Amino acid sequence: MLTFTLGTFAIALNHLLLISALALATFVGWRVAKRGGDNPESVLFSLFLMGMLAARISFVAVYWAHYRNDPWQVIDLRDGGFLAWPGVIVVLLAALHRAWRRPGLRRPLGFGVASGLAFWLLATFSLSIYEQGTRLPEISLKNAAGEVVQLADYKGGPLVINLWATWCPPCRREMPVLENAQQHRPDLTFLFVNQAESMQSVATFLETQGLSLTNVLFDGGGRLSQAVGSMALPTTLFYSPEGRLLGSHLGELSEASLARALENFDTVPVTSSRKLPCPASATC
Repeated sequence: MLTFTLGTFAIALNHLLLISALALATFVGWRVAKRGGDNPESVLFSLFLMGMLAARISFVAVYWAHYRNDPWQVIDLRDGGFLAWPGVIVVLLAALHRAWRRPGLRRPLGFGVASGLAFWLLATFSLSIYEQGTRLPEISLKNAAGEVVQLADYKGGPLVINLWATWCPPCRREMPVLENAQQHRPDLTFLFVNQAESMQSVATFLETQGLSLTNVLFDGGGRLSQAVGSMALPTTLFYSPEGRLLGSHLGELSEASLARALENFDTVPVTSSRKLPCPASATC
């Protein structure tokens, strides 16, 4: 399960955990302050923002080569580009500074920050262990020729699966990034699994957008989204040659966030990927 879905509302679990950690820290800090001390609610929120800013700046610094040609992308947070540990360090240092300056905050702020961080670390670690224990679903799809193919037949090499639809604006924006990666990373197999749209509408979209993609597959019933536990689009999944989930990304991919995600394969031995025969089609 990668998202929490309520009706038409969907949120990535890692985002939900982060919000929950802030809520827990605020509640614990408030309860401790009732027994004596200052309410740390506003301070905790400002620490949260400082941590997020530090995490974003750190990510941009590390992957600056991917932002150099389009600096405005730095402020586009939709790509999910954050480095957690720099943000955590900034939160801890800023909390120590606030507590040193305001003695009344020390106990409530300390308990609040400690409880929030402990919850976030434990929950994130547990989610990571759960995700990496999941396997490539045994699902049949259709290719551009209308032939039935088995998803498991693509195992044997590093696999990137993108769940998308033409009506999804973030999907449309990230397509050139994925197209470029497919062209420059022949060691990886990219599958573009369209969700519940007709082959004709997809072919028309690719032609009008000037996109040249291989391995465009069709999931008419959206069964793959249900199997991996993500009802939000776009979702990109990264599997080892054995079909083990290495990581996932919910939302739009930028060049930088995709580069970071592909680091999942740095320690994975590359073997030849087994593929089904593909008819002569630009969207096979």
